[in-house]
Amino acid sequence: MVIDSLSDLVIRIKNGYRAGQRKVEMPHSRVKEAVAKVLVSEGYVEKAEQQGKNLTIKLKYDDKAPAMTDIRRVSRPGRRVYSGIKNLPRVWGALGISVLSTPKGIMSSRQARHLNVGGEVICQVW
Repeated sequence: MVIDSLSDLVIRIKNGYRAGQRKVEMPHSRVKEAVAKVLVSEGYVEKAEQQGKNLTIKLKYDDKAPAMTDIRRVSRPGRRVYSGIKNLPRVWGALGISVLSTPKGIMSSRQARHLNVGGEVICQVW
């Protein structure tokens, strides 16, 4: 039984890259799918699709090197981290992104700055 499904998503992606796997599978949820779609749009994973009750994420490699150096969960069930538009964290000197849950949906920090909206910082990717 998984208590925090977003941490499960982050760990499965991180472990998949470290093990050199081509894809990872996990139980589907709308929030996981939305986070995966942000990672696809930012170029960190190749594809994310629902197959039955599972979410399959195809990992992206550039000449055997992972497209993602690391991914880290920021906001947890016991400690929520919120950020306004002026205080959005810069990840690796703006080389990475933060994934946010905002009133306008789940999006990257780049999109949030463009739409001038803040929210809960779900994870950071670089």
